[in-house]
Amino acid sequence: MYQTTDFRKNLKIELEGKPYIIVDFQHINPGKGSAFVRTKLKNLESGQVLERTFKAGVETVARPDLEERDVEYTYADQDGFNFLDQKSYESIHLTTDQVGDHKNFLQEGIKLSVLYFNGRPISLELPNFVNLKVQETDPGLKGDTASGGMKKAIMETGLQVNVPLFIKEGEILKIDTRTGEYVERFKN
Repeated sequence: MYQTTDFRKNLKIELEGKPYIIVDFQHINPGKGSAFVRTKLKNLESGQVLERTFKAGVETVARPDLEERDVEYTYADQDGFNFLDQKSYESIHLTTDQVGDHKNFLQEGIKLSVLYFNGRPISLELPNFVNLKVQETDPGLKGDTASGGMKKAIMETGLQVNVPLFIKEGEILKIDTRTGEYVERFKN
């Protein structure tokens, strides 16, 4: 069990049988009345964000039964996405809803981790950066810097990214998975 004094950002808790992560919290001690902790929680299964207030020093929350497993992405099929557990070599299947927007960063052989709650997979943890190949982009026009010198590029996974004008098709780019933005050209 966690006390309200244990609360911190990114702490994973269980509330009403569901896993949550603390996105933000604030300890408030008013002049009158008892102290309380105002939190912003994100549901790890659905992504829904809610605000909840706890009485400081009185209320407790449960520790969730969470486990992270290292996996390797193998392939996608019509039902979802398939991964290979790196320890047991068992195949893990996640639905398209469970993977969500992370599908734009999945390429065969990428190493990542799957978060399990009560023995069933609920979400993916991507590495902070991935290297993706530019599938399609317009040629950059010399001197066209009125728009900040950026153009659209479609990566091999279907992800659309704003890139500088000098980027050409076939180049490999480093992409930030947290923001979906171009970082730099991949250096061998």
